[in-house]
Amino acid sequence: MTFRRITTYARMTAVGLAAISLLCGQVRIAEAKDGYAVVPTQIIYPGETVSASKIEEVAVTNPNLAGGYASSVHDVIGMVTTRTLLPGRTIPVSGLREPYAIKRGTNVRLTFAIGSMQISASGTPLADASIGDVIKVRNLDSGVIVSGTVMADGTVQVMAK
Repeated sequence: MTFRRITTYARMTAVGLAAISLLCGQVRIAEAKDGYAVVPTQIIYPGETVSASKIEEVAVTNPNLAGGYASSVHDVIGMVTTRTLLPGRTIPVSGLREPYAIKRGTNVRLTFAIGSMQISASGTPLADASIGDVIKVRNLDSGVIVSGTVMADGTVQVMAK
């Protein structure tokens, strides 16, 4: 056999085995992530939350495709888009953000702790924010604007000046 026939035969065998494995359900998705990309099945507009019904995983056939795109549906589901995503196009990771944990104008609990002393009050955030963001919040009791860090439980940890 010539070199060309051997490589063609090897390629056909690898593709055939992969197809048989997929049909039998023996290939786990985690093992087959290399060479996959997530693409929308419909237009997704900025500010929309990405759901499983709007996306699909496809094999990447272009070896010259630049990186920076989502390769797993688990990385994309639940994220919010910052730009319009078109059907059949890869989803850039830079075009996604975490959903906001705190919305502007809602009531939140402000907490301040020094040693064993803890103070809490009600406040209103002046901007939307994700977990870990530093935002300004108006204290509802005094009207003073303070800065704090958004915590995972939806509270704002106020900083000392």
